[in-house]
This record gives sequence, structure tokens and C-alpha cells, in this order.
Amino acid sequence: MRFTPHVTVATIVEDNGRFLMVEELAEGRAVFNQPAGHLEADESLIQAALRETLEETGWDVELTAVTGIYLYTAPSNGITYQRICFAARPVRHHPGLALDQGIIGPQWLTRDELLAQSTRWRSELVMQCIDDYLAGERFPLSLIRQPS
Repeated sequence: MRFTPHVTVATIVEDNGRFLMVEELAEGRAVFNQPAGHLEADESLIQAALRETLEETGWDVELTAVTGIYLYTAPSNGITYQRICFAARPVRHHPGLALDQGIIGPQWLTRDELLAQSTRWRSELVMQCIDDYLAGERFPLSLIRQPS
């Protein structure tokens, strides 16, 4: 059997101590995650992060840094994900935009509000990424290379 990790992106969007989270349905229950999703064919990691954030929250954002690269195997299905997490600032909200299927809606939550709902995290990466962001983990976007 060939090992094929899934490449995903996630975006930490912080505004005045609140984080833009996605409330979504996963395995029949409502969970919280960063705006996140799979890399699609013929797009860069940066394009994927911008697209996923818009599709899941209705927000245009400006990416400012890479906060981390994570390897995570989901206990629920055994699938391994490589998550590239970006930091971003909110730019413009499109409240009338139809969101992806399965998305309940965006929520702005503080770390403490999210911590109080730990049973609703999509995975432990949700808090790991926020804590890394809050610890000042910032790498330049130039870390992401894509040959032309």
C-alpha cells in the first residue's frame, strides 16, 4: 500500500483577540476549525489558503506569514494530513456569499471561548495552530516556494 498524505492549508485570522473560526458539520456533528481545506490541482498553497478562507467564511484575507507545517494522523480514519498553516489579517467580508456545503457559518471566538469548547474542535491542530500563532511563530511567506 502506498502512503499518500493529504496536503491541506489552514488560516489563522485574528482581529482584536478574536479568531475567525468555521463552524462546520463533520461526521454528523458541529465542530470548529480554522478556515481550512485541501490543496487542489494547479493551485499554489497560498492560492488554496485564500480560496478556502473565502469559500468557508465569506472573508477576503491578506496572508502575512506561515505559522507552521504540521503532520497529523486523524484517529477517526487513519488518514495522514500535512497542514500548512498561514497567518492572515481580515480585509473584506462578503456576507451574501454562499459558503461551502457543510459549513454552518463563521464565528469570531477568543482563545478562551474556543478552549471552553474543546470537545467541538475538529482536531487538536485547531488549538495547536492558535497557540503557535500566539507564541509568535511567524515565518515569511517566501518560505513557500513554487517553481514557475
